[in-house]
Amino acid sequence: MSARLLEVAANSVASALAAQAGGAGRVELCSALELGGLTPSHATIAMARERLHIPLYVLIRPRAGDFFYDDDECEAMRRDIETCVALGCDGVVLGVLDAEGDVDMERCYGLIAAAGHLGVTFHRAFDLVRDPHRALDDVIALGCERVLTSGGQASAPDGAAQIRELIVQATGRVSIMPGAGVTADNLAVLAAATGAHEFHASAKRQLASGMRHRPPLLADMQGGEVRSDAAQVRALVQALQSTG
Repeated sequence: MSARLLEVAANSVASALAAQAGGAGRVELCSALELGGLTPSHATIAMARERLHIPLYVLIRPRAGDFFYDDDECEAMRRDIETCVALGCDGVVLGVLDAEGDVDMERCYGLIAAAGHLGVTFHRAFDLVRDPHRALDDVIALGCERVLTSGGQASAPDGAAQIRELIVQATGRVSIMPGAGVTADNLAVLAAATGAHEFHASAKRQLASGMRHRPPLLADMQGGEVRSDAAQVRALVQALQSTG
């Protein structure tokens, strides 16, 4: 049995360092978690790579919304992937669908070719496909390492039955990683229900603003930043370890 691993979706260098401090096995670096995650800046990627000693994967997603991209968006993603290669990242997280809700094999092949030796995770675009079982075969054919999925539901616990089906179908050819709504309170149950060995969580909390000047508009901005929390990461890791 492969070792269980927690991946943390980190929206900043500070979040990535908190994930590492809490015992995460891998970081998925992104920005704009409130939009489902977007590609972080060049500087953020570079600084995270300099400071992390655990594997660093970078989300390649040029905008919010669906995963049906035009040529210019795919070119932007290709260039972002080349940046990740140049900066020495361990992998990238990507996904492109066609208008019919299938994996866009041609566009994905192009992006994966740009990644070269980097690992590739197919992200939650997978949860928007029309036929998850066909899509899984397509992702395997692309040579991806893993699929991040909530089982087609709003949260991984809600989609546990489909996640289990995908793991059975995959037969070890690709890792199926549950993500969305994963917490220390439900992780053990999710692991038992799915049989998964990798899990994805943001472990985030809202920080209080450090500003002493507090105009009314600041309250509308919800105060300080949202950041991954080392204590929450640690609790997730402990819950994962308790599953054996």
